[in-house]
Amino acid sequence: MTNGVVNGNSGIESRFSSLSLGKSAYVPPHLRNQQRAVSTPVPAPSVPGSQNGWSEPGRATPPPRGGFGGADRGARTPGAFSSRDNTTAGSRWAGPNGAARSDSGPQASSGFGVWRDGKHIPGGRNQRLEKELFGSPDDPSKQHTGINFEKYDDIPVEATGAGVPEPVTSFTSPPLDPVLLENIGFAMYNTPTPVQKYSIPIVAGGRDLMACAQTGSGKTGGFLFPILSASFTQGPRSPPESAASSFGRARKAFPTALILAPTRELVSQIHDEARKFAYRSWVRPAVVYGGADINQQLRLIERGCDLLSATPGRLVDLIERGRISLANVQYLVLDEADRMLDMGFEPQIRRIVQGEDMPGVTERQTLMFSATFPRDIQMLARDFLKDYIFLSVGRVGSTSENITQKIEYVEDNDKRSVLLDIIASQAKDDLGLTLIFVETKRMADMLSDFLIGNNMPATSIHGDRTQREREMALQTFRTGRTPILVATAVAARGLDIPNVTHVVNYDLPSDIDDYVHRIGRTGRAGNTGVSTAFFNRGNKNIVRDLVELLREANQEIPSWLETVAHEAAFGGGSFRGGRGGGRGGGRGRGGGNRDYRSSPSGGGYGGGGSVGGGSYGGGGGSYGGGRGGGPSYGGGGGNSNSWW
Repeated sequence: MTNGVVNGNSGIESRFSSLSLGKSAYVPPHLRNQQRAVSTPVPAPSVPGSQNGWSEPGRATPPPRGGFGGADRGARTPGAFSSRDNTTAGSRWAGPNGAARSDSGPQASSGFGVWRDGKHIPGGRNQRLEKELFGSPDDPSKQHTGINFEKYDDIPVEATGAGVPEPVTSFTSPPLDPVLLENIGFAMYNTPTPVQKYSIPIVAGGRDLMACAQTGSGKTGGFLFPILSASFTQGPRSPPESAASSFGRARKAFPTALILAPTRELVSQIHDEARKFAYRSWVRPAVVYGGADINQQLRLIERGCDLLSATPGRLVDLIERGRISLANVQYLVLDEADRMLDMGFEPQIRRIVQGEDMPGVTERQTLMFSATFPRDIQMLARDFLKDYIFLSVGRVGSTSENITQKIEYVEDNDKRSVLLDIIASQAKDDLGLTLIFVETKRMADMLSDFLIGNNMPATSIHGDRTQREREMALQTFRTGRTPILVATAVAARGLDIPNVTHVVNYDLPSDIDDYVHRIGRTGRAGNTGVSTAFFNRGNKNIVRDLVELLREANQEIPSWLETVAHEAAFGGGSFRGGRGGGRGGGRGRGGGNRDYRSSPSGGGYGGGGSVGGGSYGGGGGSYGGGRGGGPSYGGGGGNSNSWW
């Protein structure tokens, strides 16, 4: 049986013939219209990007692959991507407003500036973005200085080191970049805090810095202001020649400033501040942290990564993937450095600083900021810092007098009912947000459920919650939709949430520095706050330090608390158990608030002299025997580089 005419062009043969396979290459159907468009030239639109959805002024995010407006992906074409040449600021995409880069070079857009022809060209103002970044005076989710801010001038400041510059009295002397000054004005900051008065001229002068300051005293601005001001003036740095021929360089980020912090929440806050003060400039801040979609973070990095805020673990991951190079780092900042060591990040930190391609200690500027600086951190400074200035603003580890501290004797089985009474009395006066600290993740969820069951809007945050759940909890807390947040200490470390007026230590920590950091979530930036702690005899290990802290902050000390402190001191045995005698006295007591270079020590970095029997980890394995008791930090001046 045949199919159509046997000797003609009908049937199967005619069908194959109609395909014209021998005449030209086969074109898939979805490309045929595009082929016709290429064969018929179309005049370019008068407005760049007017026919490109990505580059429309209203578009804030790029579409999926494609959508280049018919332009090549090469450098300096009308397409939405600019050159991948990282030697200039033109290595970034066109910016959130989608202003396409043209033959004349990178163009400033609304809210985003550029660096072109050796000059900083600020972008135009963007009212929507300004409201997002700076809020309004009546916006409770944005931090503004409080009524006691001027009292900070009475806080004692001690700066040690060679050639300490004179502190500044305003943001204009020494002059900061005009764009930065305008952003500082948008944030309604009028006067530098004590740490900023010293850190701005120190960092601007190119000196390394170790700074200790009260929590909430403006440490973030203390390092962001001088770094951003210098960046605005100097422009982007070219990647080193060694990176120019490396594989995958086109997708690798070369940040100029790197900020390391211990938690996801803290690096996010630093990133938000960086976005705020980099507004209208060529600097593109970026942030990376664990627990979130790494692919999304990679896409954001590709859009611009001049100032990078990162947690150590995620940064190591991205370095191993070849997506971030530290060869261009000019500024290294370690924020909350003591907590990063407490959380076991020292190996990652040393790898990042000493084991990758970051410039050496003499070729970069290193800044360390924290509310407390024990001796082990000062030892770390020996390896990371050069000829640094030690800055102590107030007593290291102390609390702000803006915080009224109350100590209540409450047995464990009475805590819930007492907490309900406190929150109920506070709700009558509408006193703002309440942050409750507990010791365990399980207790955080249980207490949150208990409060919700008693018609009190509450949420919780701890390490077992997903990143999305944590962010949602923080968002509802910041906006006041759930004005009560139950948190574990690690999850809330470094959180800067405006309008927190009351901190409750439902479970007291065993270490006084943890107590300091917890209550520091209120009374920030000169605002006033209240702290309430539930104390019972199970907290005897912290009582003496607690009494000392209350006395130094001019707080009322209950008579029963002094009695418990006396019993703990003379009742026999070590009342300061749990964590090896308060870490051997290293945290603000026994020398932690002084520059070790100017204080006597019996044996260099490891030998004697401090409370608790010989430094950090010597006295029979204090701090739980961790950090290698004794010789791990050099034991009398040995080599501390044996961290691995």
